[in-house]
Amino acid sequence: MQASWNGSVIARSDDIVTVEGNAYFPPEALVEGCFQPSSHRSVCGWKGEAHYYDVVVNGQVNANAAWFYPDPSPAAAEIRGRVAFWKGVQVNQG
Repeated sequence: MQASWNGSVIARSDDIVTVEGNAYFPPEALVEGCFQPSSHRSVCGWKGEAHYYDVVVNGQVNANAAWFYPDPSPAAAEIRGRVAFWKGVQVNQG
């Protein structure tokens, strides 16, 4: 699968874990230079605290468009450190 935004592929991998309809990519699938850490956080009742990245492509910033769980609850252990997308990032078969 691949994730793209603003005309560029920002992640690509065959190693995908799907949870609640979201494709979670392994961290090594991310294209270097397309992600900046964000201070934004949110909490999921069963997965835990999500951390975010801003997606950056060609000088354009999509704030908090990628999220991950660095320390998920035991029920969500399979997505530890994996990254999912929203806010206009297209995820499909690459």
